[in-house]
This record gives sequence, structure tokens and C-alpha cells, in this order.
Amino acid sequence: MNWDSFRFIDLFAGIGGIRLGFESVGGHCVFSSEFDEAACATYEANFGEHPAGDITKIDAEDIPDFDILLGGFPCQAFSIIGKKEGFANETCGTLFFDIERILKEKKPPAFMLENVRNLVAHDGGNTFKIIKEHLEALGYNVYAKVLNALDYGVPQKRERIIIVGFLNDVKFQFPLPVEAEKRKSLVDILETKVDKKYYVKDAIRVSRLSRLKDKNYPKPYISHENMAGTVTPHPYSSALRAGASANYILINDERRPTERELLRLQGFPETYKIVVPYGQIKKQTGNSVAVPMICAVAKEIIKSLKDYDEMEKKQHGTETKITRFKTTYNANLVSAKYLSERTCE
Repeated sequence: MNWDSFRFIDLFAGIGGIRLGFESVGGHCVFSSEFDEAACATYEANFGEHPAGDITKIDAEDIPDFDILLGGFPCQAFSIIGKKEGFANETCGTLFFDIERILKEKKPPAFMLENVRNLVAHDGGNTFKIIKEHLEALGYNVYAKVLNALDYGVPQKRERIIIVGFLNDVKFQFPLPVEAEKRKSLVDILETKVDKKYYVKDAIRVSRLSRLKDKNYPKPYISHENMAGTVTPHPYSSALRAGASANYILINDERRPTERELLRLQGFPETYKIVVPYGQIKKQTGNSVAVPMICAVAKEIIKSLKDYDEMEKKQHGTETKITRFKTTYNANLVSAKYLSERTCE
């Protein structure tokens, strides 16, 4: 098949960070699902469609046919900061099995899942073992690796496990880190003129500076406060967190990041629309993915699928037979303007 133009579904879509990565390599979204209404408002403003709601209530047969399933399934049940309940968390922990249900029914050629780094270690590794076994039982060859967004061009240390699977015997390698000169620094993403509303009160600033581990750290820096109250400066942001306090990360211990800076820390394009209050953008970026990292993974997935098809064609003298179904989607939902800016450069 022609992997220069393929169809995907965007589950647990959030504000569309994973979607951006796969649109940049020729993908067309035919279905999206998101439960949070504020995230849906942001998604609709930027993609022209309101995601379907609770995926647990949607029958797989009602989902259009597609080539790749994408899902950043909720991580709270597995995160270090959260309670680490895993599958015991009835709200978030069992949502993986809805992914399994859809994969079993639709059998797409490939999938990509994203979650927190701690998924690998949760319950002594048993949680990830169960997930991998269930995916392999469906006939998928599964690859998994923890990647750091810092290695793919954004000034944010954000480690996430990426799980990739293929129905056929596709050979896959995760993307290498980008060259240092292609990585953005804090200087590249910080705004020069910032409204005074982002600056913290003097008492907060003095308190933070008094607990700063390195008081001579060169500016600009972003400091973050850990659970013990220690304040550490870095030339990059620590991982954005949806539920963190308002002052979890501060720029130069003076102010909070602006909405646009939060989006830039995740690699979203400058044209991305902001339609919700600050608190929601903070939550949404904290729940999102680093777009350049997903771009890099998407490139490797499509390259691997193309290489496999080419190998099959050479060996058997014909193109690989992958059943394709007629799917109707509104091409207007994917604007040329956005596609031109959502590249994996």
C-alpha cells in the first residue's frame, strides 16, 4: 500500500499532540476520542472536529477502518507522582483493554502507544509484561523503549515509554537523538515581553531563591521544586505536569511560563490556537506529548512499513496485500497550512 498517505485513529487524543506527529508524515485522522471537555474544545479549535467521547462506550465496529492506531492512554494510574495503582485504578488503569478491544476487532497493520516511563517498572515490571503479552497475543510484533523529549529538540526533560507494534514481521528501530545544533534552547522558546500577571509575588520569589541549590546559575533557567521542597535550576524544563502547583516550575524564579511558552516546551506550532484559560492550558500541556519526539517516531514507523513492503515486493514479485477499506473523512479537517508547519524537522 502507499504509506505516503494513510489513515489513523487518535485515541485519548488530549489536545492532538500525537495527531500532529502523524499528520506530518502523511497521515489522515479518521476518528478521534477524548473524554475531557476542555481538551475537546482545544482540539476542535485546532482541528475542526469535536472528538467522540468516552471510548469505553464506543463499539469498535462503529469506528472507521484505519491503518494505524494511536493512543496516549491515561498515565495517572502508572505515574511516579500519582498513586501508582495500575490496573487496580478502575478509572484509568483499565483503559488499555479498550485499546486491546479495538485492535482485536479492527486488526490495523500498526499501532503506537505512549505512557509514562514508570509503566516499565510498575508492579515489578508485571504491568508492562501483561500489556506486551496481550498485544503479542493479537499477533503483533512489539517494540518498546523509553525516550526523552530532550533528545528530540525541545528544552524539556520528559521521559516516556513508546510502544510500537506491527502485524507483519516489520523490522523497526527507534529514532536516534537529533544533533545538538538542531535542539532548541530556552532562549529559543521564551517570550521577550511578558505580562506582569505571570510574575509571582515577592514573597514567593524570595522563598524560592532562598532554597535554590545554585544561586549563581546563569540565566535563563527554569527551576522546579520537588516534593521535598528543594529548588533546582536547569537550562531546560523538567517534565510538565498536569496536576502540579502553579509555581512548580518558574523561569528565573521570577515568573510562570506563558501559555505559548508551555506549548513551545512541548513543540507545538506557533499557529496552534489557545482557546481555554491558563489553568487548562497548563493541565493540557502537562498531559500532552512532545510533538517533535512523536514526529521522529512516526517517521521511523512509516519508513519501516515502506521497507517491509518493498522487501515483500522484491521477494514475491508483487506488492504486499493489505486489505484496505473505503473510509470517508472530511479532508477539510486537515488544513494545508497546518500540515506545512507540522514537519519533523
